[in-house]
Amino acid sequence: MSRHVFLTGPPGIGKTTLIQKVTQALKSSDVPIDGFYTEEVKEGGRRRGFDVVTLSGKRGPLSRVSSDSSASRRECRVGQYVVDVASFEQLVLPVLRNVNQGSDAEKKICVIDEIGKMELFSQAFIQAVRQMLAGSGTVVLGTIPIPKGKPLDLVEEIRSRRDVEVFTISKENRNSILQDILAAVESCRQ
Repeated sequence: MSRHVFLTGPPGIGKTTLIQKVTQALKSSDVPIDGFYTEEVKEGGRRRGFDVVTLSGKRGPLSRVSSDSSASRRECRVGQYVVDVASFEQLVLPVLRNVNQGSDAEKKICVIDEIGKMELFSQAFIQAVRQMLAGSGTVVLGTIPIPKGKPLDLVEEIRSRRDVEVFTISKENRNSILQDILAAVESCRQ
């Protein structure tokens, strides 16, 4: 029996778009839902970084292109991006804690888009995600990257959990898979 639903697939395939469509559908059915997604930040047609956007509309930087190649050793970097762990935690941790509060009368849904390299610089985030996956009052609807390079511990942990259903998004199925994802989330709420 699945308790959580995750989407995976290559970058730019449409995972976040699908998450947003599922979120809108659930909200319109008055399903209690909160969480965050990650959005590209572009300037003059070029990607400058990523923002975290909570479902309540708060926004803050997750990462930005570093202009300084001699950056300090203590910076958290993924490729050309410097990750703003403090900003990420400030926005995301209260949301994850709040979703876990409240009555168990109705299972809440927590959107976590995504659990990737940048987000995993936060130990507090890793802890909060593990707690949420272990608890019974919340259904996680999240995204994880496809395996590439060195495995990410938490991502592989999620992928191999028996109580997680993983949908692999492709060009072929991304326009037809929405109902299947919605049905999976609904069955997790039962």
